Amino acid sequence: MSSSARAPRKFLVVVDKTPECKVAIRFATRRAMATGGRVTLLCVAQPADFQQWRGVEEIMRDEAHQEAEALIHDAAKTVNELSGIVCELIIAEGRAMESLMELLKGDSDISILVLAASTAKEGPGPMVATVATAAHYPIPVTIVPGNLSDAEIDSLA
Repeated sequence: MSSSARAPRKFLVVVDKTPECKVAIRFATRRAMATGGRVTLLCVAQPADFQQWRGVEEIMRDEAHQEAEALIHDAAKTVNELSGIVCELIIAEGRAMESLMELLKGDSDISILVLAASTAKEGPGPMVATVATAAHYPIPVTIVPGNLSDAEIDSLA
């Protein structure tokens, strides 16, 4: 396939409640703008393991899904305000790494995973640590320092 027939580069960001997630979203958005790419946002609803009463479990699952929807829609609004790009939104249920790998297996158009490293003393964050130490990963991963300012991100991307 010639480079002119290739689909636009698709940048994937895993959306969560961490402060560094905003850095990853901005970086991916700016890179997509600079390269004519697209942005895909994945948010994983992670219901608590609670199996005592089915009704309570369903309520907890619904609450986790609603929280994921709110997070992903806020992220998509940010992307759209920065760039005019309309994101692809994916809400999965389960564990973040398993959902991520499932998405990557099912969507060959995703070109780059963008993560931001936590600045906490506990380390870069579980997803960054897992991806960084994986012996085989299906796509390139960009890990952005989580402490970058908006101006620093804009100048890098």
